[in-house]
Amino acid sequence: MKILHILNDGPSDLSGKIISVQSREHEVKAIDLSKNEVPYERIIDEIFSADKVISW
Repeated sequence: MKILHILNDGPSDLSGKIISVQSREHEVKAIDLSKNEVPYERIIDEIFSADKVISW
């Protein structure tokens, strides 16, 4: 399963732990919106290619 995490306010301890655990069995990507400007097109592409999207 492809899981996308969108980190609105940056990573937290909880999000890091959950991403780490999910990465053991799934393909996991994270987009950190607090670090830099992420192109809108990339966010949309990642959302539509993921099976599950989690927004923090």
